Amino acid sequence: MPLLCACAIKQRFFSIRFLQIRHLCAINPQSEPPIHPHIFKSAHKFGSFRVGDSTFYNLIHNFAKSGDILSLENVFTQMKHEQRVFIEPLFILAFKAYGKADKPDKALDLFHKMWVGYRCTPTVRSFNSVVNVVIQHGLFDKALDFYTCVVIREKRVSPNVLTCNLIIKVLCKLGLVDRAIETFREMPFRKCTPDAFSYSTLMDGLCKEDRIDEAVCLLDEMHVEGCFPTAVTFNVLINGLCKKGDLARAAKIVENMFLKGCIPNEVTYNTLIHGLCLKGKLDKAVSLLDRMVSNKCIPNDVTYGTLLNGLVKQGRTVDGASVLASMEQRGYKANEFVYSTLINGFFREGKPELALNVWKDMISKGLKPNIVLYSTLVDGLCREMKPDKAKDIISEMEKMGCKPNAFVFSSLMKGYFSTGNTDKALDVWNETVGVRNEVSYSVVIHGLCGNGKVKEATSVWEDMLSKGYKPDVIAYTSMTHGLCNNGFVEEGLKLFNQMSCEAKPDVVTYNILINGLCNNGCVSRAIDLLNCMIDDGCDPDLVTCNIFLKTLRTQVVSLEDGSEFLEELVIRLHKKNRVAGACNIIEVMLQKYFVPKASTWEAVIQQVCKPNKIRAAIDRCWNNVYVG
Repeated sequence: MPLLCACAIKQRFFSIRFLQIRHLCAINPQSEPPIHPHIFKSAHKFGSFRVGDSTFYNLIHNFAKSGDILSLENVFTQMKHEQRVFIEPLFILAFKAYGKADKPDKALDLFHKMWVGYRCTPTVRSFNSVVNVVIQHGLFDKALDFYTCVVIREKRVSPNVLTCNLIIKVLCKLGLVDRAIETFREMPFRKCTPDAFSYSTLMDGLCKEDRIDEAVCLLDEMHVEGCFPTAVTFNVLINGLCKKGDLARAAKIVENMFLKGCIPNEVTYNTLIHGLCLKGKLDKAVSLLDRMVSNKCIPNDVTYGTLLNGLVKQGRTVDGASVLASMEQRGYKANEFVYSTLINGFFREGKPELALNVWKDMISKGLKPNIVLYSTLVDGLCREMKPDKAKDIISEMEKMGCKPNAFVFSSLMKGYFSTGNTDKALDVWNETVGVRNEVSYSVVIHGLCGNGKVKEATSVWEDMLSKGYKPDVIAYTSMTHGLCNNGFVEEGLKLFNQMSCEAKPDVVTYNILINGLCNNGCVSRAIDLLNCMIDDGCDPDLVTCNIFLKTLRTQVVSLEDGSEFLEELVIRLHKKNRVAGACNIIEVMLQKYFVPKASTWEAVIQQVCKPNKIRAAIDRCWNNVYVG
């Protein structure tokens, strides 16, 4: 009887101490582990466990949950010192804690120490936990090496379905889709039956590699194997087909989805709406939104943002505003990105009054403007040649505690340059020493060169290089334009050669140099540069053609020679399979009343049109004639 009393008292002591420790962990998770060195010294053993083990386990749980890595590691150290029993769930808690603390390497290190250091044999659960942590941090190469070492080479762990799914994901992320297929096909031999996640992950990898047909075949295989596809599976295929522009097949996948009893979710509708917007089918996208609502699927920020962005890009901002009104009638509160899209759209369409009305409406509804909205408003006002009003907005912005960034100041400088007020633009430039970036420098260089101040632009250029900023295409083009306009064509060519090593020149840059060379009478060098332009993958445009045609006319060359010059351009582009470029030159020829040869027409049309579609069109014509 006394012995039982003693045991009961000791057990009571440990229970009270356990509660005290748990309370201390809760109120001070960042402190050192509150464990006295002698508290468990005389603990009784019950099999392989001792009294107090659960207290250690609870400490680990609390420290892992709170993210107190130091205390967590101290508990592990003390447990090891006291030769306590380590169980696998403790390590899984630690792996997750390391993941949240952005320390995936420590998770890997702890896994390798489980055998010898802590006498705990890891199972596939521990392995999967570590792989997941490494993947979440984007260390796909490291995850693959870990898998190869532990599972393939040393065979310490037998993989399960989750393991295979994670590795398929890693291989797809690394672009090793064929290896992912091999891993997928090996799953049955490892006694792992592929699930919907296995198929969905592999389908996603195939779609991103533009192997849509193979991905669709996997859907058929799922049906044969009795694996029921989920909404995620269908969404992966729909997304891949929409990005490719194959909306007809995407619609068939949706029909298949309904037939399988899988109800489309907001991701399905968002993907389809995005695909319709990319193809310019905005009316169908709006209809799909109505269908989405009627099917009790709630549209979200992505839905409305995608639709409004599509309408604005097509110059239908008024329709976008109507969609916004419809959204609000359904109880949806538009975010700053929706308002930013509408304001930007109205400014680009030359409707500043409507843009300002949207701004006022937004303020009246209690939405506090952020840096994105202020940037949009400032940029729009500057496009409307109202930089002084934009400057007032920046002052208001600062009073509201929203600090302007380099893009806001760049818009303001661009506004002053466009109105010819170089001095005010430079005043803004001098006030923004601490917030400059590549865009700021590019704007100032472009503005100075456009106003004929090449010397000042050169100083800004040198300052940009000394600060370690890399010039972009606009900065290079602006400097080249300024130099060529002032007769420094050779200096412009030197800058062009430097640009070719760091950034790809565009057609504007080439046109500037070609024009400079032609004006200086260096026509042969201009033609050489045109050849370099075509070889570099840059197609000539109307401006390029006009420069050469003007030069040919000044040399008293016949009209036919101008036609031949353009025709040769078409043939060269055709031989390089540059269909769009060849068509552009054909359009230029027609605008100039130059008639292309029949052989040129035939070559270009065969590239533009697909033979099957041509044959179908001819057949329809013959049928119409016959019926008529």
